[in-house]
Amino acid sequence: MEIIADLHIHSRYSMATSKLGTPEYLDLWARKKGISLVGTGDFTHPAWREELKEKLVPAESGLYRLRDEYVLEEAKMLPGGAPRFVITGEISSIYKKNGKCRKVHNVLLLSGFEEADKIAGRLEKIGNIHSDGRPILGLDCHDLLEILLENCADGMLVPAHIWTPHFGLFGAASGFDTMEECFEDLTSYVHAVETGLSSDPPMNWRLSALDGLQLISNSDAHSPSKLGREANLLDIELSYQGLYGAVQYGKGLLGTLEFFPEEGKYHYDGHRKCHICLSPEEAEKYHGICPVCGKKLTMGVNHRIMDLADRENGFVRKNARPFESIVPLPEVISACVGKAVTNKVTGEYEKMLQKLGNEFDILREIPIADIEKESSHMIASGIRKLRNREVICKPGFDGEYGKICLF
Repeated sequence: MEIIADLHIHSRYSMATSKLGTPEYLDLWARKKGISLVGTGDFTHPAWREELKEKLVPAESGLYRLRDEYVLEEAKMLPGGAPRFVITGEISSIYKKNGKCRKVHNVLLLSGFEEADKIAGRLEKIGNIHSDGRPILGLDCHDLLEILLENCADGMLVPAHIWTPHFGLFGAASGFDTMEECFEDLTSYVHAVETGLSSDPPMNWRLSALDGLQLISNSDAHSPSKLGREANLLDIELSYQGLYGAVQYGKGLLGTLEFFPEEGKYHYDGHRKCHICLSPEEAEKYHGICPVCGKKLTMGVNHRIMDLADRENGFVRKNARPFESIVPLPEVISACVGKAVTNKVTGEYEKMLQKLGNEFDILREIPIADIEKESSHMIASGIRKLRNREVICKPGFDGEYGKICLF
């Protein structure tokens, strides 16, 4: 069964998230986007876990769906079946290792609530899991993986947005140079990494050290409307076991849907306070120092990959899976009508969903002529440009998103 899956998201119990981060609205927006499988996010938070138990009902093995009585009326009017949920959560590990402070985020995927209860119970003895859906724990990544394996034999740990400077496994500010330095004797139990918004597969193909790992992409959405900013294309049996095979061993992992990496907020080096954005080559001319204030620049993902890569730019990994670069449909509409995401843009978005289908179908599949008929020549032209990668990229840097221009 071919599906789109977004496995790394957050609920309203995480810091800096939308109040609409509820099971009802996650179900609604997954339907709008065309996502068949979505992570619950934040399974460690006791209140969120209880809400999930109340509002979800078992579906296929290891997967869940929203109970009928909680499905919003708006969702019932959308085509397609009910999306499935899989138990997931992100852990922020901040600890000292080999003389350096490490800050690494990892995503855990579990086969059920029983396993979630066990792992949350173990983590609660280590630190506070009540105040944030993405708990901050003084827990070595190695030890987190050990806890997972002891309590959920078929659990999965995926290092999150691995290149993010401050909280990625390979992050320039607080990460590691190798998987082995981070996970030591348990490295062989890590089978996949999340590439993050600021990198795409070709950037990661430059590292031979990643050749044995599956490259997956997820939205890390902090509000339901941001679901599917990045996602995975899967052809699997709809079950946790099917997902396990895809994430761990690439069985049925068809490819990924990606941000243009330049749009990610850590693609280039820079210093946001001084409005300085530099390519790796430009940053090296300044020796990594901001030319305005004299402070250290935040090294971007592009630069960090360049430093660790053992292959030239443009290298294609053997058996590399295809990927598509996308821009969310509201952003496409906004670019075409010349306005920010306003009521006019929202109205056009909802009209297109009603007349044409879900967002991913509109962006990827529906004939341009049909889009023009139901929307406008300008919007159809924008989607055609997107499909042909005829875009202008202004890179993001130091926490500021980049811009993708269609016209």
